[in-house]
Amino acid sequence: MAEIIDGKAMAADLRQEIATDTAALIAQGVTPGLAVVLVGEDPASRVYVSMKEKACAATGIFSDEYKLPVETSEAELLELIVKLNNDERIDGILVQLPLPEHIDEAKVLEAISPAKDVDGFHPYNVGRLVTGNPLFQPCTPYGVMKMLERTGVDLEGKEVVVVGRSNIVGKPVALMCLAEHATVTICHSRTRDLPAKVAAADVVIAAVGVPEMIKGDWIKEGAVVIDVGVNRVGEKKLVGDVDFAAASEHASAITPVPGGVGPMTITMLLYNTVVSAKRRAAQKSRSV
Repeated sequence: MAEIIDGKAMAADLRQEIATDTAALIAQGVTPGLAVVLVGEDPASRVYVSMKEKACAATGIFSDEYKLPVETSEAELLELIVKLNNDERIDGILVQLPLPEHIDEAKVLEAISPAKDVDGFHPYNVGRLVTGNPLFQPCTPYGVMKMLERTGVDLEGKEVVVVGRSNIVGKPVALMCLAEHATVTICHSRTRDLPAKVAAADVVIAAVGVPEMIKGDWIKEGAVVIDVGVNRVGEKKLVGDVDFAAASEHASAITPVPGGVGPMTITMLLYNTVVSAKRRAAQKSRSV
């Protein structure tokens, strides 16, 4: 049976480290600050924002929330982002997606200063990731990499198969694995003979958004499985993109759903915010 990669426990350990770093920064006169912007009343977004607020409070990070009505115009939102870009108390800006239909998401994300883009979605930061010199890395794939690192998985020379090609998880996590000298294959809905591709993998990263699409008998003996998918089946049950029970019979280590990658996403947002605050502290000490 596979070892369970406990994302909840890893996230708790990392948050303790983040709290320690935050306390050290505050002692230097720099309080890490995160601005979270929510437009409208999307229930899932409200839950996420509330979780982020609590996580900031628990680690000592200053959190500035902007909960705007759904009728907020694109111009008003862009004006707020310019204000936050220029606010010295703010190290990270997060605009909660999705935005209402009348607002251009791409325009909003590109308006955020790359130096405060703790989500890692700005084209500048995407380009830095592609060239192997990242400023900020997107939170969910960065969480995946931390989990692999803390599980003791050395990716050098390994065959990694990423199932899913989204800009949020699939593409960036593939680039991050390449940077660790893995041989990476990106698969998707039009990939021919997906079972054979997955069966060749030392590490499988599933981020396709289809409940239990990846079957247990596709998994090579001893492979490591990271399941990013969170899919609601029926009223209450959450499942991943991998058939967890069957895959556990073959994998050496596997993430559960829930309790795997999920807790790491907000943790890496806090991590990025503190990294940004450390840059501010370094600039401050140089200018003294």
